[in-house]
Amino acid sequence: MNKINQFDKGDVTIESTEEVFKGFFKIDKYRFKHALFAGGTSAIIEREIFERGHAVAVLPYDPATRSVLLVEQIRIGALATKDNPWLLECIAGMADGSQDYPAVVRKEAQEEAGLELQQLDFMLSYLSSPGGTTERLYLYLAQTDLSGIGGTVHGLDDEGEDIKVHVMAVDEAMARLNNGEIDNAATVISLQWLALNEQRILQQWGAE
Repeated sequence: MNKINQFDKGDVTIESTEEVFKGFFKIDKYRFKHALFAGGTSAIIEREIFERGHAVAVLPYDPATRSVLLVEQIRIGALATKDNPWLLECIAGMADGSQDYPAVVRKEAQEEAGLELQQLDFMLSYLSSPGGTTERLYLYLAQTDLSGIGGTVHGLDDEGEDIKVHVMAVDEAMARLNNGEIDNAATVISLQWLALNEQRILQQWGAE
């Protein structure tokens, strides 16, 4: 297989960074130049970058019933393009500087769903929108007993959270994905990963 990525970090020169906004989130302005495919170096480029930090998401999965848990909450950013800004999502949260992502996952599962996770399996990580933010998301699948959990409401009052828990069959979740109801990146990617890897995971867990 031919190498595609001919450049690396050493081919980027950061001239300066400047904090231009700091509130609930932070925005920095980067001035940088980089190597060009045709040879030489670019002019200095300026970009404002959303410094959100990194995040985790987890898809709780019950192999005994082939069901998954999703949470529903309002996402005001969805209002511009959706009639209904209450989204079905994976449990997720900011890492707040921690690199112990499994620990963050377990904390978020307790806060958002009152859920004790069993085995955690790392699925993958991805850059959410690298043209405008440094954020990377780390996705996990959790082996979980989901009996009697659906319909409960959770969340932290001091963070303005109002989160409803839904437990549904994998086939129903996939149907909601296919009809466009589920359209946020972490949940789309997690469900697609499960579709590709479910049989292997069941064998790995000895649950088939």
